Amino acid sequence: MPSAAEQLAANFNFSAFQKATELRQRIFFTLVALVVARLGTYIPMPGIDPAQLARELQQQQGGLLDMFNMLAGGAISRMAIFSLGIMPYISSSIIIQLMTTVSPQLEALKKEGEAGRKQLNQYTRYGTVLLAALQAYGIAIGLENWGNVVMVPGMFFRMSTVITLTGGTIFLMWLGEQITARGVGNGISLIIFAGIVARFPTYVFQAFESARTGAMSAGTLFVLVAGIVALVTLIVFVERAQRRLLVQYPKRQQGNRIFGGESSHLPLKLNVSGVIPPIFASSLLLLPVTAANFNAQSIPSWLQSIVALLGHGQPLFMILYGGGIIFFAFFYTAIVFNPDDTADNLKKYGGFIPGIRPGKKTAEYIDYVLTRITVVGAAYLAFVCLVPEFADSTSGIFFMGGTSILIVVSVTMDTVAQIQSHLIAQQYEGLIKKAKLKGARTGGRL
Repeated sequence: MPSAAEQLAANFNFSAFQKATELRQRIFFTLVALVVARLGTYIPMPGIDPAQLARELQQQQGGLLDMFNMLAGGAISRMAIFSLGIMPYISSSIIIQLMTTVSPQLEALKKEGEAGRKQLNQYTRYGTVLLAALQAYGIAIGLENWGNVVMVPGMFFRMSTVITLTGGTIFLMWLGEQITARGVGNGISLIIFAGIVARFPTYVFQAFESARTGAMSAGTLFVLVAGIVALVTLIVFVERAQRRLLVQYPKRQQGNRIFGGESSHLPLKLNVSGVIPPIFASSLLLLPVTAANFNAQSIPSWLQSIVALLGHGQPLFMILYGGGIIFFAFFYTAIVFNPDDTADNLKKYGGFIPGIRPGKKTAEYIDYVLTRITVVGAAYLAFVCLVPEFADSTSGIFFMGGTSILIVVSVTMDTVAQIQSHLIAQQYEGLIKKAKLKGARTGGRL
């Protein structure tokens, strides 16, 4: 089955794109919104000494701040008003998803359709505000205890930091929802995507500058480019991979007519959990490193030695990182996909998997298949994220993080699919208009 990108390449022509007025408006709105989101990462937060902040950040390389800085598009390194980025919203969404598995009330809302989904989205927004305020207050306290970064410490600085950073996150959340409704693709994902892509020119310049000055040989640069291309190819292949379960619907008779009897497929993605497992695993591992860097003078030497083993490129870090990715891949897949609900829905509409009894047996079979493909998906995630770490630790080759590559490739594929759907809708609208015009000319005669 051709992918959305292949279909778009086959059907795309400039005349069709020019006729798609709504699509052009959506793309333009998306680009303007992303520019606004990027501008916010350059507006500094009040009360911060930029020079002192830059000196302190030099000592925090390789910690949790680096990962959050990547997801925030470099805003943390400038301590901008969008420093929290969209992470509180993502965290709140995951918490609500977890709560739907343990709370009967939230689970009932999840099954109510559009109305229930709107209510869950509202709870997610409330959780975003609460998490953003708590994180912003924690950042204010940390900045006051972090050298001389804050020019005038005190309650006024803390309150202004909470208001500024929380307001920035709420604005990004609103902007992401507007992109989803009036733009192209998932707005939250596109905001993270724009922040990562904005740093690409810096990465490319550093790589070619290293090759020009002799710090990196031409062969090493070629290996770097070939490795990135190979990883991107692997990600595209696996993200498109599906395990399709054949679903058969029985025939039924209504009056003198017979309906049904057709077959369809239940698609199970190879990587159901997406990029959540690497983010969770790296956050847990880098948290003690960041805390130790903030309190380097007060922790004992033996604890510093243990923390050093959790640094990027260390064997212990890579073992725990790979294990954490595999664990969270299974954990998050179990949360977002419920075989029992899928089996009940199939039974409700008369569908069944050939050779499997509907109901509990179907749920067990779906769970069995899902577990097997999750093993492959978890191994794939661990491989993609550990290859850059291994290359950097053994040869010093500059390499983008596996999480960054995963996000960029996945969001690009989703956006291409959205553009393709809009173009197909435009073609259908054109065919319907032609059919109506032809019917009007013939007076409705066939």
